[in-house]
Amino acid sequence: MTVAVRYWSRGGNTKKLAEAIADAVGVPAETVERPLDGKTDVVFLGSAVYAAGVDEEIKRFLQKNRENIGMLYNFSTAALLPSTYKQVSKLALEYGIPISEREYHCRGAFALLHRNHPDEGDLIRARAFAKLAVEKAGQ
Repeated sequence: MTVAVRYWSRGGNTKKLAEAIADAVGVPAETVERPLDGKTDVVFLGSAVYAAGVDEEIKRFLQKNRENIGMLYNFSTAALLPSTYKQVSKLALEYGIPISEREYHCRGAFALLHRNHPDEGDLIRARAFAKLAVEKAGQ
């Protein structure tokens, strides 16, 4: 089974989650600037909420890699708003990409809000999410 972790992070919060997820599944965490290397069974895609939406880099990644994504798993951070799942799943549907209903989301630090998040507990839960997703995909 092939697995990839891609993310876009401006402040470093989503990058922390991406690195924890990548560590859990034994692959490198790479930014969405790097395309997938062919058909990939499981793609963990990390984003954050910027001005109530996902970054254009996420949209470009999904559009360019849509033929190579077997199953998409969303993970995200945000200081105030809920996860990026609704926005990412809408894009996935538009591009014909299967997306799991399972996702991982946690608070991210922004200014004085949620200092030190993602924290170690958030990272432990992100690793567990990734391991379970890969386990389910392998069944």
